[in-house]
Amino acid sequence: MNHPEQEIVEQKVRRAAAINALRKVGRIVARENQADLDKAKVLRWFVRYGWMILLGGALLLAYGIGII
Repeated sequence: MNHPEQEIVEQKVRRAAAINALRKVGRIVARENQADLDKAKVLRWFVRYGWMILLGGALLLAYGIGII
């Protein structure tokens, strides 16, 4: 049989391990959320300014071909 002191120590160790695991999971989730935010930021930039870049490229191509 376990002594009551040993059971208390084991419970504290399990609780500390669980808290540590939750912190690690929290850091992983925070990193993934930041990566998702960065991707969304880049996509918004392409939607906002990408059409201008495509238009400029089309104009340069037309000028190079001699249409303009």
